Amino acid sequence: MSPAAIVREAVKRGIDLIAICDHNSSENSGAVIKASEGESLIVLPGIEVTSKEEVHVCALFDRVDNALELQALIYNNLEGENDDKVFGMQVVVNAEGEVLYFNRRLLIGATNLSVEKVVDSIHSLNGLAIAAHIDREGFGIIGQLGFIPPELKFDALEISPRMKLEEARVRFSEYKKYPFLCSSDAHYLEDIGSGATALVLEEGSFEELKLALRNEGNRRIARGR
Repeated sequence: MSPAAIVREAVKRGIDLIAICDHNSSENSGAVIKASEGESLIVLPGIEVTSKEEVHVCALFDRVDNALELQALIYNNLEGENDDKVFGMQVVVNAEGEVLYFNRRLLIGATNLSVEKVVDSIHSLNGLAIAAHIDREGFGIIGQLGFIPPELKFDALEISPRMKLEEARVRFSEYKKYPFLCSSDAHYLEDIGSGATALVLEEGSFEELKLALRNEGNRRIARGR
């Protein structure tokens, strides 16, 4: 999953826009963005945050600086040290895939931040807050809490490759006010593109994505797979 390999695989599969959402960190986002220079692929910086309720929330941003600001909040509320033998090495690399250092924090763990605080913090940094893989029992908000609290202002709900978008809209019909997205949640190169969403945009950009999620200006979600 080196930056160049991620970009190469996404381009090969005809994907126009991806987000890099490592667990509780955005230290590799900038490297993948740099690796995508000269390619047609748009790369958004992001983080998959784990709240204290063990709910996963994907944060997407337009700028790496905003992602790193959220990362700082996460690091200040994340306890524990990684065990390489149990969870694997947490490598931070440059655009060429060269190792810069190893992150020693327990990134697989849960933060001390409530899901409400996570969503509010993402929005305060002009980011998009997406409830991750709601069709999964583990770490999905419905699996963890049993429902989606109405006061949470999610920008979208994500469906994993395990479920078709049309099926999700039926199964989770009580949440039809939210836009639904499909994405791959790829942890391996071969999983890139296993889930994707077709969007009607004027160009591939963060601002256009926001418009599509709001169904504004003729931008919209066309379909998912």
